Amino acid sequence: MRYLRFFALVLLLVLGYFALFHALSWALERYFLLTGFGPERAASAGRIMAQGAEVTLKLTLLSGAAGLVIGVFAGMARLSARAWVRLPAAFYIWVIRGTPLLVQILFAYNALPLLLQPLWPGAQQALTPYWAAFIALAFNVGAYNAEVVRAGIQAIPKGQWEAAWSLGFSAADTMRFVILPQALRIVVPPLVNNVVALLKDSSLASVITLLELALSGQRIISATFRPVEVYLAVAAVYLLLTTLLTFFTNLLERRLALPGR
Repeated sequence: MRYLRFFALVLLLVLGYFALFHALSWALERYFLLTGFGPERAASAGRIMAQGAEVTLKLTLLSGAAGLVIGVFAGMARLSARAWVRLPAAFYIWVIRGTPLLVQILFAYNALPLLLQPLWPGAQQALTPYWAAFIALAFNVGAYNAEVVRAGIQAIPKGQWEAAWSLGFSAADTMRFVILPQALRIVVPPLVNNVVALLKDSSLASVITLLELALSGQRIISATFRPVEVYLAVAAVYLLLTTLLTFFTNLLERRLALPGR
């Protein structure tokens, strides 16, 4: 029964995903018609912007999931007693948090393929604008997640560690089964905020010609010379996506909330 409900939920989310962007394309087309675009141009603008919004959402979800994994491991490594584990994690967090995301995206697209070329001859072709943006965004949000996870682990009372050790748990098992599940439930709100911020930060991927929402709007402006109407539409779509993302993450936050918090 549990698997059936899970399958039904996944199916509903997939259908809702496709319905969302189909409806968005239709709504944008009607908006551009109302603002004086011709029928053909309005249909083209609505379709292009809806496709850009889909790229933005996909990029956010994929890089956000990867950033969560990176953040969990980097956050745990940051607290390690072993210097060879702790120092590389601290260096990674220091560099990423201390440099602009724009520079990181440009580095991932222009410099990283050259650095990987001796070991991976096909790096230049494989690191398309989409995957370069994915790498930069994932490692960027991962650094911020790492500090959140570290703070969450440190918030767990020391008695939890001692109780687990008294039951014969190893340090690794204590972290995996006792400390980390509690810490992640505590830090859900700041992790959610990082994902919402990531959706807006994904607009910087336009500098490497990734046709996401911001760049799709810019190309429509170049063809129509109607910046006011187009930027209003871009802002409204970003607002819609952040609202939907916040709605689902709030549901997750309530489901994982600790009793009494």
